[in-house]
Amino acid sequence: MLSQYTRTATIQRLLEGEVREKLELMQSDPTLNTTTSYSANGSLYPDHEMPFVDKHIAYLMNHPKVDYTQYLANLRLMLKVRR
Repeated sequence: MLSQYTRTATIQRLLEGEVREKLELMQSDPTLNTTTSYSANGSLYPDHEMPFVDKHIAYLMNHPKVDYTQYLANLRLMLKVRR
């Protein structure tokens, strides 16, 4: 029961923080390198490519104690295309 509450609370927190929308904006930003990544789950991702947004939502769901605002800020810094 506790794990379900934690999952529900995490989902609610990410929804309220508009995390998916922020990740989608990052994905559409040409100054950020937001490529897809490999996924072994062939039933969910037949081409074995996990989209950028799904990858980071999954990470935040699996690590509910991570502060999503700091995570997104650090992610933006790491993905910045340097020329």
